[in-house]
Amino acid sequence: MRLDIGVIKGDGIGPEIVTEAMKVLDKVGEIYQHELSYSQLLLGGASIDAHGIPLTDETVAEAKKCQAVLMGSIGGDAKVSPWYQLEPSKRPEAGLLKIRKELNLFANLRPAILYEELKGACPLKEEITEGGFDMMIMRELTGGLYFGERKTVEEDGVVTAYDSLTYNENEIRRIAKRGFDIAMKRHKKVTSVDKANVLDSSRLWRKTVEEVGADYPEVTLEHMLVDNCAMQLVKDPKQFDVILTENMFGDILSDEASMVTGSIGMLASASLNETKFGLYEPSGGSAPDIAGKGIANPIATILSAAMMLRFSLDLDKEADAIEQAVAQVLKDGYRTGDIMSDGKTLVGTAQMGDLICNRIKR
Repeated sequence: MRLDIGVIKGDGIGPEIVTEAMKVLDKVGEIYQHELSYSQLLLGGASIDAHGIPLTDETVAEAKKCQAVLMGSIGGDAKVSPWYQLEPSKRPEAGLLKIRKELNLFANLRPAILYEELKGACPLKEEITEGGFDMMIMRELTGGLYFGERKTVEEDGVVTAYDSLTYNENEIRRIAKRGFDIAMKRHKKVTSVDKANVLDSSRLWRKTVEEVGADYPEVTLEHMLVDNCAMQLVKDPKQFDVILTENMFGDILSDEASMVTGSIGMLASASLNETKFGLYEPSGGSAPDIAGKGIANPIATILSAAMMLRFSLDLDKEADAIEQAVAQVLKDGYRTGDIMSDGKTLVGTAQMGDLICNRIKR
C-alpha cells in the first residue's frame, strides 16, 4: 500500500524527533510491505527563514494532497529569536493556527496514557494508578467560546466584556460522530462532558450527542458534568475511555489529564477534519534550549505517527505494533532524560528511535 505523508519537521527539537518518527514509519513499511512517500513541508520559523512568512499557500496546497501530515514542534525562544520581533500575524505560531483553519481541523485528539513502567512519575497515589490508564480526550477545536462573538464596551461608566459561547447542532454532530468512531477502535465507551445543568449550549450538546449515540449501539454513552469530570480525572482516571467535550472544557481537561501521565514528552496529539485527513504532532513545545543536543524524547512524536496510521490510514495492526514496541522499550528499562529514574538506562533521541524500531514486529 502506498502512503503519501506530509512532513513538517518544524523548529527547535522538531527535526530531531520527526526524524525518529520517520525512521519508525519506515520500519513499519518494511515489515508490513507499505511504500511510504514523504512530502517535506515548511511551517513556523523554518518557513519564516525561507519565505518570510510562517505558512505559504503552496504549503497548504501540498498538505491537502497528502493523506495525513506528521509535524514536529513549532516556534522558538520568544526572548531571543528574531521571529518574535515580527508582528503577531507573522510569528511561527500564526502559521500553526492558519494551517488548522485552512485544513478545517475541528477535532482534536489528546491521548493520556500512563504506562505501568512510568507510574512513579504520576503525581497521583499509587493505589489510584496501579496498572496504568489509557484515555482519549476528544475536543471540539473550532467552535464555542474561543470563536464566539466578543466585545468590550463601557456601559453606564463601567467597562464590561462579553464573550459568546455558541454551538449549532451540525458542529456538535460532527465532533460526536468522530468521538464514537474512535471509541469503536478502542474500548467502546464515550463520556460526554458538558454543563447541561446551567448552559443552553450544553443542553443542545447533550441532546445531539444522544442522537448520534443511537447510531452506535455497541458504544456505552454516559454524560458527566465538567466539574465532576475534573474531579474524577484525579480520583479514578481508569474509568475513562473517550472523553468527548466542547472547546473550552476540552482545553482545560486535556491539560489536567496530561499532568497525571507524568511527562509531556510522552503525549501524542492529532487534529482531524471531516475526512480521514489529520495533522499529527507531539503535545510538547519546540524546547530550543535542548535543540541539537540529541537528548529530546521522541516518543510523543512516534506515538503521534502511530495515531496517524490508526485514524487517517486505517492501519490498526501497524499502529498496534508501534505502541507495543514503545511499551516494550519502557519495560526493558530505557529512558530519555525527561523520564529517567534510578536503575534505568539513559539513552538519547536517536538511540530511543533505534530501540523502538528493533522491537517492531508483525
